Amino acid sequence: MTVHTSADLRTTFLFPGQGGFDGEALRRAAQKYPQVKRVFERIDAETMNLFSRRITDLVLGDHSAELRGLLDDDAWASQVAIYAAGLASYEILNAQGVRPDVLAGHSLGEITALVAAGAFSVEDGVRIVAQRVAVIQRQKGIEGRMVALSAGADRARRLLDLLDDPLLAVATENHDEQTVVSGPGEVLDRVIAIAGQLGIGAIEIDTPFPFHTPALAPAVPEFAAYVGKLDQHPLQRLVYSPILQRYYEPDDALADRLAEHFVTPVRFAAAVRHLQAAGVTTFVEAGGRAALTKLVARLTKGSDIRALPSLAIDGDGGLALDATLRILRDAGLAGEVEAPGLAELLAPTVPADVFEAYWAEHGDEVLRRIADDIGAFTPKKAVQAPAPAAAPAASAPAASAPAAGAPDRAEIHAELRTLYAEALEYPEEVFEDGVQLEAELGVDSVKQVELLARASKRYGLPTREAGFRLENYNTMDKIVDFVVSELSGREPVAAG
Repeated sequence: MTVHTSADLRTTFLFPGQGGFDGEALRRAAQKYPQVKRVFERIDAETMNLFSRRITDLVLGDHSAELRGLLDDDAWASQVAIYAAGLASYEILNAQGVRPDVLAGHSLGEITALVAAGAFSVEDGVRIVAQRVAVIQRQKGIEGRMVALSAGADRARRLLDLLDDPLLAVATENHDEQTVVSGPGEVLDRVIAIAGQLGIGAIEIDTPFPFHTPALAPAVPEFAAYVGKLDQHPLQRLVYSPILQRYYEPDDALADRLAEHFVTPVRFAAAVRHLQAAGVTTFVEAGGRAALTKLVARLTKGSDIRALPSLAIDGDGGLALDATLRILRDAGLAGEVEAPGLAELLAPTVPADVFEAYWAEHGDEVLRRIADDIGAFTPKKAVQAPAPAAAPAASAPAASAPAAGAPDRAEIHAELRTLYAEALEYPEEVFEDGVQLEAELGVDSVKQVELLARASKRYGLPTREAGFRLENYNTMDKIVDFVVSELSGREPVAAG
């Protein structure tokens, strides 16, 4: 996919980094939106492989988790929890029909943004986040913290110049009166002391390491080498980097770019102003707390910009995501809930808001049950009437009947790419032969059943017999081969 900038950008999703986690808000979202469970199940499989622990048990167990506790548990737990919450929020928003024009991340959140845009699988995203922690832990002598100063970047740099320590650096430029500095713990104690004398506020950030500092330079090549071995896929959405201060391009070596993040500052304020100038009027924070929402509101004060939180508890004690979705719907920026039209079909006498609440809580379970039942369904064979000896010469073939002769595989592949692309609102070029529908493109099993049904209707294919297994047709080439086999009258071969 070729990514271009656009003057017509309207909506941005922002993925938070350090501190971007709210355990109570995530728990409430998990009770209402099935996308949380789906995302965490995929991440659980990878954290079990890496750490023999499920992230779900750590953050959605018997007790509400908070970031400080996750940091005390293990460094990887806090980082994966932030990543998982961001992806869960993204999937909820996407399921509700919110389509961002551009994604952006703050520090760790940039990894989440790239995964959401399709550059890496969800599982590889976990590996990247975990490796980001591991390579730092393997560097001997790296000890430090991050401190937020109530000062602009220029003033913060002048303060750091007084200490003249090469490992001390401006890590993030959040807005004109907040800059985060990063470096060795002992030196930061002196920074805090000097800041106090100058009347500059200083607050320590909850983070396991001093990110975005020259102290991490030794970790850069090892991290780049690791990420370089993972599969990188074409971006399906525009991604802007507050670190690179540009949009990611199709030919970017993401392993190298992500490794550069270790030693390069996050210029978040400049990124927000760039996106605002590009036409963005709605910033939605896809992740925990509402830190980025508050930063955007401050940076764009006096404008008509919307800055909306998701996995945070609002002033009334409710889940901020619910109010955000109402605002987005009122603004025409969110579609219908999943399975539009089902309310009228299944419960025409039930109020729309009651059905919507029911569907948000139970819809995923209902769809899975239908998919399983259809997969195991064997229709009764109708008694066939004897066919007439010959059809009239002038009669036309039925519209759904496949064309005579062997089907053209290339033509069918092209048609299916168009069908899938239109249904999913993806570019056609991502549907290459070997692309994994769920692992790489995020198309869950329920949606795959729906797409296969559309393909079957398009080509007039018979109802699938019992024994059909969706997992055997999880890539585009297998779907194409299935349709070609059915049109040819041959038994399709189930791939392993």
